[in-house]
Amino acid sequence: MARYHIETYGCTSNRGESRQIERRLRDAGHHRVEGAEAADVAILNTCTVVEKTERNMLRRAEELEDETADLIVTGCMALAQGEEFRDAGVDADVLHWDEVPEAVTNGECPTTTPDAEPILDGVIGILPIARGCMSDCSYCITKKATGKIDSPPVEENVEKARALVHAGAKEIRITGQDTGVYGWDDGERKLHELLDRICDIEGEFRVRVGMANPKGVHGIREELAAVFAENEKIYNFIHAPVQSGSDDVLGDMRRQHQVSEYVEIVETFDEYLDYWTLSTDFIVGFPSEEDEDHAQSMALLRETRPEKINVTRFSKRPGTDAAEMKGLGGQTKKDRSKAMTDLKMDVVAEAYDDMVGETHEVLVVEEGTGDSVKCYDEAYRQVIVQNADDHGVEVGDFVDVEITGHQTVYAFGEPV
Repeated sequence: MARYHIETYGCTSNRGESRQIERRLRDAGHHRVEGAEAADVAILNTCTVVEKTERNMLRRAEELEDETADLIVTGCMALAQGEEFRDAGVDADVLHWDEVPEAVTNGECPTTTPDAEPILDGVIGILPIARGCMSDCSYCITKKATGKIDSPPVEENVEKARALVHAGAKEIRITGQDTGVYGWDDGERKLHELLDRICDIEGEFRVRVGMANPKGVHGIREELAAVFAENEKIYNFIHAPVQSGSDDVLGDMRRQHQVSEYVEIVETFDEYLDYWTLSTDFIVGFPSEEDEDHAQSMALLRETRPEKINVTRFSKRPGTDAAEMKGLGGQTKKDRSKAMTDLKMDVVAEAYDDMVGETHEVLVVEEGTGDSVKCYDEAYRQVIVQNADDHGVEVGDFVDVEITGHQTVYAFGEPV
């Protein structure tokens, strides 16, 4: 798990975003430290209210870059003027608030505590369906804390989901170290069965499936895609972290899947769903990653064109096998990370640009900055509705919106 340092500047809204980032980081097993020097990653949540503030943000980013292994810049200046950090030569991942927690994980699985129970946070219900995983990734320390998959019965999870809906949940987030292997310990993967049963619960709500490694999904890809296609309550969204486009590197990572299996998952969902979101992760700069391996990762990104991409520079976790491998130079990892991040922004921006002019039904999940609200459409793409009070739009509402524009990693919608 990672040690993180976070600094927040600006308004109450920014502080609220930082609290949400920290909550998700803690839920994933990471812990906060004071001072960037003691951290694996520093997070700078920026403000851009006046020119003097912008200069202060750039200066602080430069200081943090010198103090920590990795730097993530988010917040208002990052979203509105992300190029300023690049132009200033700051080596940082410039990310939207929602992307920060997953970027910190270094490709590791989220960590669920032994007594994890469903949580209702506003209209978002968080449902941990199992603990542990079936993987043994060479770079991941999470496995030491979680062990093998331990799956409660389907009926038990269905009852927990029903309780969340009755308590007011409009979005149920299915979570776990690896949701794709749910039920494997009982001899049969049952994620598709669980989702089908949850969708039978009375009420108007949506279901989002959390991270599912390609190996677990591959064996049930047809069944899973069919359940998605048959149930409007499920967001057409899957997070399948491929981590590398090179089978050689995947072997050294002990990822269990091959690139071809990941591609077959994408092809299957393409066959069943007309409009869906592929989310994936890449680790750049793994110790055994050669130039050709990196080129294969770039090619895979171009080929499958995921709409949500987490790019993480490899960093060693104590006690893992990968920590014993001779690492690549810092500049090599930085260069490869920048190249992939630039490509990522192009791919994601194209996906959101294609949405402009379309009408989508969105679920309003939480308040945003000022008088805006954050929503998700049927493919779990984020849509911001501004002037929400004027439109009479509130958290928990289902609203039809016309997509009027985008800001690379999210769209703007106008109620119709």
